[in-house]
Amino acid sequence: MSDAANTAITDSVIKESYTHRVGRDTLSQTGARVGLAWIGLVALLAVFAPFIANSHPYVSLSAEGWDSPLLRHLDWADVSLLVMFFASLIAWRLRHRFGTGRLFLALTATALLTSFTTIAFVSPPVAIIYDQYRTGLADGEIQSAVFAPIPFSPTDRSRDNPVSLQAPDSLHWFGTDEDGADVLSRMIHACRIALAIGLMSTGIALFIGIIYGGVMGFFGGWLDIAMSRFLEMFESIPGLFLLLMVVAFFGRNIYLIMIVIGLTSWPGFARYLRAEFLKLRHLDYVQAAQAAGLPLWSILFRHMLPNGVAPLLVAASFSIASAILAEATLSFLGLGLIDEPSWGGMLNQAVGPGGTFVPWLATYPGLAIFLTVFSYNLIGEALRDAIDPHLEQKP
Repeated sequence: MSDAANTAITDSVIKESYTHRVGRDTLSQTGARVGLAWIGLVALLAVFAPFIANSHPYVSLSAEGWDSPLLRHLDWADVSLLVMFFASLIAWRLRHRFGTGRLFLALTATALLTSFTTIAFVSPPVAIIYDQYRTGLADGEIQSAVFAPIPFSPTDRSRDNPVSLQAPDSLHWFGTDEDGADVLSRMIHACRIALAIGLMSTGIALFIGIIYGGVMGFFGGWLDIAMSRFLEMFESIPGLFLLLMVVAFFGRNIYLIMIVIGLTSWPGFARYLRAEFLKLRHLDYVQAAQAAGLPLWSILFRHMLPNGVAPLLVAASFSIASAILAEATLSFLGLGLIDEPSWGGMLNQAVGPGGTFVPWLATYPGLAIFLTVFSYNLIGEALRDAIDPHLEQKP
């Protein structure tokens, strides 16, 4: 190989950032690609769930003219997810032009603005009659209608045609549950609960853990000792029992469950960041930042955090998996969300009335939980291998 070629390769390696190298090494592993493919599929199903499984047709033609019942019944969460999905695609295209931090802040601001706007202005009908379209087509009141690929909403009990605990067939591909709801539709819409629980609770835990662990690791001394004692006391609280108690006393609220899981899982992130900051605070660039008189928040979160965030990414992937398991456990015990599709809740229905076992209600939700948790673990393992310098292949 010529000297010019060697020089070009060396320059490309030097110019490659740490983030790009970690991303390249992570995606080079088969397990990470498989895990990301499954998580991407779950995310797509979560975003486009109303357009994949819905009892309301895309368009319908009646004596009153053309109508789009599906669009009229979209709620604020449906619209917010769609907006954030396309905003994320735009941010991905602009990732080389703007920094990661700026894009993250822009996406966060977009999410907050979209949520507040849609909550204020998007108001779907409160009284929903799912079978009106099926009976309307049968009676001739609706001349034609175009339905989603799965023409059943997750809470459509099919009262016009009761099919409780029906085995999988050509109409209900994954069968129905004890209330007559389509299992495949509930499986698709339950992707939202799984992703929301994992991402939101982990985000809360990361926020608290970064601030708490950063202060511990940067100052050290007696402050580190005092904060470590409080951390140990907090870690002694049993998270699952606390979650059960909170749900029993304050009700089954998805946001409350996210907050409780996040508030009980931050100590691990704090310990990881404390260890990183204890090493980083003695480095020359940190000492130079202090000597230059930079504010504390800038030293901690602008200069030190980017160099100590790597172990947090690995821990976050495992934390998301743990949060999904916690919600599934809660739903399996019958303390999950009411009238909302959940994989754990469907597992709870696997034992039907009279103690009969319903295999399709155990197989499909169980596989979904297993594959999702396993995918996050695969991604975490790949990230750990890419970040750990001792595992890096030497020429």
